[in-house]
Amino acid sequence: MISKIERSDSFQADRTEAQSANSYRGPLAYAISCFFFWGLAYGLLDVLNKHFQDTLHVGKAESAWLQIAYFGAYLLMSLPAGAVMQARGYKFGIVSGLVVTALGAFLFVPSAQVANFQAFVVSMFVLATGLCFLETAADTYVNVLGRPDDAARRLNLAQSFNGLGVLAGPLIGGSLFFSDATMRALGGEHRSVQVTYAVIGVLVLLFAAVLARANLPEVRDADHGPASDGEAKPLGQQRHFVFGVATQVLYIGAQVGIGAYFINLVTETWPGLSTQKGAFLLSAAMLAYLVGRFLGTALMSKVAPRTLLLCYAVINAGLTLVVAAGIPKISALALVAVFFFMSIMFATIFTLGVRDLGASTKQGAAMMVMAIGGGVLLPWPMGKIAELYGTPVAFLLPAACFVVVGLYAWKGAGTSVEARR
Repeated sequence: MISKIERSDSFQADRTEAQSANSYRGPLAYAISCFFFWGLAYGLLDVLNKHFQDTLHVGKAESAWLQIAYFGAYLLMSLPAGAVMQARGYKFGIVSGLVVTALGAFLFVPSAQVANFQAFVVSMFVLATGLCFLETAADTYVNVLGRPDDAARRLNLAQSFNGLGVLAGPLIGGSLFFSDATMRALGGEHRSVQVTYAVIGVLVLLFAAVLARANLPEVRDADHGPASDGEAKPLGQQRHFVFGVATQVLYIGAQVGIGAYFINLVTETWPGLSTQKGAFLLSAAMLAYLVGRFLGTALMSKVAPRTLLLCYAVINAGLTLVVAAGIPKISALALVAVFFFMSIMFATIFTLGVRDLGASTKQGAAMMVMAIGGGVLLPWPMGKIAELYGTPVAFLLPAACFVVVGLYAWKGAGTSVEARR
């Protein structure tokens, strides 16, 4: 029989947890709003790739320098971003990331004026540096701002707003960058790029000003909870974390390579499909990605994140093999479906990897965000394979990456508490 004291303690604990959840709603809403901006930047990236192939006459492999600059910033700047966050806190990391992102967006204006591809690459690196600071802070903040058991669902929900930005990117790019009427109206083939990024810069700065005045409670290292076994091991000795970082590197490589050559693949395997329609089809793929995020978040209330990740990885390995076969129309549709099953992968690998790290959570999260630098791995070799053997064959590389994601879900994440549930 439960005593009155035990019932009272239980009631008090439930009430405290409910009050804590309510107090987190405002900060979570602000942090989740940030996800839209880097989703928009990423959604525009793949459209810019094809745009510069057409207007600046760069090859498929050379155009991959945009992706290399974007994800190279994550590779080089994630640890400094983690150090800044460790020293100054989450709010400073988020606001400073927004300011640097705005600076990078404004650099697109002079780059478009001189119409120089290298200048665009530098501008992209600066913009992505800001996004790296923003994502290092916001991903970790959302991950720890609430109950640990709900971290995967919470981050997948936040990433759904990233999906809204990713969806908007190709729609904006397809309407502005590949429209002859728009280019004539704006007075040049690069004028649309100038206007788009100038507007983004202004909006990001305004949002930074709002967040600078907002109340975002700091989560201290002690509040991250203890390590899984009660004592803090070095990160290099935590298998689920090490394998998680390596898996994230390869997953991001696959995602970036798929996006970079999406328009090339669909226009080459779908007879009569124009570049602009290819960009709009990319938006359809991003819509599938967005729907997958919301559906995946809902499914995680019934299915363990690790199990869902394994199922999606196996399906995507099969779908990318269909893409690599170069079947007219079928390969293009299979590639759209790939985006649906990629939807939960980043957030789920992230949360499985940083779970139970205790006071090392910020450092581990910075390294997990650094793994986004894996985006530099596949675009160039996929571009060379596409030039030598055709674009479909290049998709064998992402297929191999999805196999690794499946292995992590099956075996590699098994030492975390979440994986054992």
